[in-house]
Order: sequence, then structure tokens, then C-alpha cells
Amino acid sequence: HMAIATIPPACASTPHYHVNCESAIYVVKGTGRFLTGRHLEKSMEISAGDFIYVPQDSVHQPVNDSTSESLELIVARNTPVEIVVEFDAKTGTAKE
Repeated sequence: HMAIATIPPACASTPHYHVNCESAIYVVKGTGRFLTGRHLEKSMEISAGDFIYVPQDSVHQPVNDSTSESLELIVARNTPVEIVVEFDAKTGTAKE
């Protein structure tokens, strides 16, 4: 399964993880950060041409740091239907 994800300027996805799949992400356009860890304590700068591997059950959040350009990502997963769990990085627990 593949999809294009667009994160508007100065926005981010919600912190989340996938319980049934791994993800491979290719940054098509823009710049930002890719946060990981139970409290999103790890930060990696990302830009066009970068490739990111996200293991199953890994909490993550892409962030668009630009105030003028969208962050465009191609996301590939190893299942046609993903199960996403939103996550509260402050408490380190899944949201209900």
C-alpha cells in the first residue's frame, strides 16, 4: 500500500504508531523533523530525498518546520489496511 501525505506549513501529524505494519517514507518536497520515541524525545531533520524506515509499533510524528512550503511524503506500508493508534507523548500512553 502506498500513499502521498501532505503536511501543511507549520503543522504536524498527530503522534501515532501502527500496530500491524512497518512504514517506509520518502521525503518528496520540503523540510522538517521526524520525531520518534515514547515521548518523541528523538528528533531527526528531514528534507527532500531522505528515506525513513519506521518499524511496527514505533511512535512517530512528522513535523513541517517551514512556514511557507508543504512537506510532501510518499508512504509505503506492508499491508493494505493499517491500524493506527494515536499516542500521547506527554504521558507515554496510547490515547483512548
